[in-house]
Amino acid sequence: MSTERFDIYLEMECSNTKSLKPNSNISEIVTKLTKVCTLKSIGVFSSELPNLQHLHKPVCNNAPMSENSTGAGEETRNHGQKIHPHPIEVLKGEGSCSSLEIMKIFDTVSALKLAYLQLQQAHIPYDTQKIIAGFEQVEVEFEKLSRLKLEYKEKKYKKEQFNAALLGLLQSELEAKEKLLKKLKSLNSVKDSKILRLQQELHDLEMGNKNLFEKIKRVGKKRKASSFSVAKFKNVFEAASKSIHDFSKPFIGLMKASGWDLDAAAKWFDNGAVYSKRCDKKYAFESYIAHRMFHGISLTSYDVSDIMKFDDPIDALMENPDSDFSKFCRTKYLLVVHPTMEESFFGNLDQRTFILNGKHPRTKFYQLFAEMAKWIWVLIGSSVSIDPQAIMFSVTRENMFCSLYMECVEDERGFPEGYAVVKSSLDPRRDFKESMVKMIKENNIRASKDLKNLLACYLLLDSRE
Repeated sequence: MSTERFDIYLEMECSNTKSLKPNSNISEIVTKLTKVCTLKSIGVFSSELPNLQHLHKPVCNNAPMSENSTGAGEETRNHGQKIHPHPIEVLKGEGSCSSLEIMKIFDTVSALKLAYLQLQQAHIPYDTQKIIAGFEQVEVEFEKLSRLKLEYKEKKYKKEQFNAALLGLLQSELEAKEKLLKKLKSLNSVKDSKILRLQQELHDLEMGNKNLFEKIKRVGKKRKASSFSVAKFKNVFEAASKSIHDFSKPFIGLMKASGWDLDAAAKWFDNGAVYSKRCDKKYAFESYIAHRMFHGISLTSYDVSDIMKFDDPIDALMENPDSDFSKFCRTKYLLVVHPTMEESFFGNLDQRTFILNGKHPRTKFYQLFAEMAKWIWVLIGSSVSIDPQAIMFSVTRENMFCSLYMECVEDERGFPEGYAVVKSSLDPRRDFKESMVKMIKENNIRASKDLKNLLACYLLLDSRE
């Protein structure tokens, strides 16, 4: 084998030529080369590695076949391997070599193998100078490989340093971005809270606007209801008074027809009243009905247009049997017409039962009552619309007569004492004078007719009465 022959020639050289003392490291280098390098041809094709400028050139193409080549062939056969050209994959990415560096490595390795072959050829025939030149060439190629390795390490080290510096910069930038992100998240949370607060404020404003709209609507209804003028209110008052008078007629008639003592009933209604005429007792019944109708009533403003649009109040009750007006009619009928009266009027309590069940009969008696209830309902609802400070009051015994609030049922000439004090007194003139002055001041009486009547009453008083 070629390796054995190389060792023999080396021994011969060391024994015969002692005068030539080559470098002491040559044998060591040759040994390493023997282990590392084999006489296997490596083929590199340009189509497989386009970045390389040249290929590995075969060595000793023109040299005659020698034992070295034969030995190489034998070595190849002994290993039982076939050498096929394989494409060289150039790795790209971090830490990979560039095409130029790969070409330099291949060039240096090719030159090293060529120098090694030349070193072997220098032994046959044995040529000392060629052997020394071969060793020097091999050493030069190893130095080139060492420099390439060192350059690669330095380049890799610099790149790692650059990457480390870049990594630190990126980490700093990442930390800054994370701080910015945290700040933006905090701002976003603040904005979300602000949005929720504004949404709540918007909801509150919408609810406030809705309430204001409802209030404006109610005020509009009140203004519409308050379209009653003083003159119209006076007409309503007169209609209410007339309806009470109209209902009292059948009421008195039914009492008389059913055997009631009208004198006893009038006395029961007002025990202390003195009547100049028997027919004046009807005012006691009207007073009873009025007191019952206005009992427990507070002046409130409400819409009366839904009642006024009906000529017959029974139609309004039939259309809306659960309205406030319907409840008012039901409550007042049960208060005005006592069960004993109704049973004596009609022989039963069917009409009362009918009303208690939430219905309204179309009898003549109940129609007159509903008409009276209608005008009283309108009177109460429209009074506050005209004057929000309006009040309702009633007079009792020992109150002085005043034409501003009272109506004289007697002829003015026949009974000028209509303003007389209805109470016992030791000095009626003085009491009347004091009461008259107080009444004029409190009620702001300015009409000449009222003042004239008061003066006439005062002059006609007799101190003995």
